[in-house]
Amino acid sequence: MAKQGTLLVVDDNKNILTSLQYLLGDHFTRVITSTTPVTLPTMLQMEKPDVVLLDMNFSSGLNTGNEGLYWLREIRRLRPQTQVVLFTAYADINLAVTGLKDGATDFVVKPWDNTKLVQTLKEAYDKSQPKGKKGLNTVPVEEDNKEMYWGNSPTIRPLKLTVEKVSATDATILITGENGTGKDMLAHEIHRLSGRVNGPFVSVDMGAITETLFESELFGHVKGSFTDAHVDRTGRFEAADGGTLFLDEIANLPIHMQPKLLTAIQKRSFVKVGSNVPQPTNIRLICATNRNLEQMVQDGTFREDLLYRINTIHLHIPALRERQEDILPLTQRFLNQYSTQYGRAITSISEGAKKKLLAHPWYGNIRELQHSIEKAVILCDDNELQESNLELSNMIAPPVPERSENMEAPVQTLDEMEKDLVKRAVDQCNGNLSQAAATLGITRQTLYNKMKRYGI
Repeated sequence: MAKQGTLLVVDDNKNILTSLQYLLGDHFTRVITSTTPVTLPTMLQMEKPDVVLLDMNFSSGLNTGNEGLYWLREIRRLRPQTQVVLFTAYADINLAVTGLKDGATDFVVKPWDNTKLVQTLKEAYDKSQPKGKKGLNTVPVEEDNKEMYWGNSPTIRPLKLTVEKVSATDATILITGENGTGKDMLAHEIHRLSGRVNGPFVSVDMGAITETLFESELFGHVKGSFTDAHVDRTGRFEAADGGTLFLDEIANLPIHMQPKLLTAIQKRSFVKVGSNVPQPTNIRLICATNRNLEQMVQDGTFREDLLYRINTIHLHIPALRERQEDILPLTQRFLNQYSTQYGRAITSISEGAKKKLLAHPWYGNIRELQHSIEKAVILCDDNELQESNLELSNMIAPPVPERSENMEAPVQTLDEMEKDLVKRAVDQCNGNLSQAAATLGITRQTLYNKMKRYGI
């Protein structure tokens, strides 16, 4: 078979890179290697690889795979047509499923089988090639125009009616609810039902933006405005012009950065870093959080005037355990979705599996259910989903600290308290970062950032 395509291999082991260059050089037109993922943004722009074989761990002593997942998302954001195959020495089905959910084409476990590795990378290359109109990006993406599944429980019906009323307006909306309830899906649904449906939908995870890049990410920058600003950058406010801007995890924005966001919302304009020219923006703003912003205002960690600006309409999504009637219909939808995706002929759910699903507390909500069904489909060898296929998590509700009027705990700094809380959550969840993040009410990436900060 003739050699085709450009392959980029990213792994911190130079011996592995040398071996793969010899092996894969017979199958790809170009095989490029890098020992660090930091070079990925530049290499994606300059080399335009068709496929990236990406190691999952780069920092010594860290075997969680979080680095690989972070860079996977960056590749999907920066160059969606590039296919990513994950490369890991840790055959963890949870990590593999997370990577596949985040857009990876496949994964390969070290030590690898040469034939299987070549076949996997070739299949990834085939997927990178457009199959529709010439020049059209046909990489599967989330369909903004796909109607949201609401369910039939009494707790969800009032929410649906309110959404149908407010979506047609440009009112600013605040969505609240526990992690995993589908706040991002609801934001997409509001956009789909609005008059801005043909405009862009731009989503920003406020918990994943570093303080140093906050203004550049949201408002953009001009070339030469700071070190490494080699080109002009379009910020999220500009990218969302004429459409919807969704600020997820809004409560994670530090209070000293909140005035800049408030000013942009109030004035309906922004100024790029390195410029002094205000630029108008026409956006519909939707924010989301799993935290109590009113309490944060009282605690002095969230500005009251910003809360008023983002809270014209408040929509609260009930937890999955409060809408039991929707568990089995949602399960069937996920079963159909992943059976098709993974080429399985699973059409039904056993009675034992149904009872197990209904008895589970689902502290991770719809996201936990979806993750569990995807994993079950991968593990199922039958035409019917069995109870034994369901490896449900042991996630527990976040503990409420007990107080004693006769005892005073030693005073800790906020950093010390946060470090203890993060460590306790990770230990309690046996190192499962998805569960720990859900327990803490933050994103997985935010948890990873905090672990790095505190050396956990």
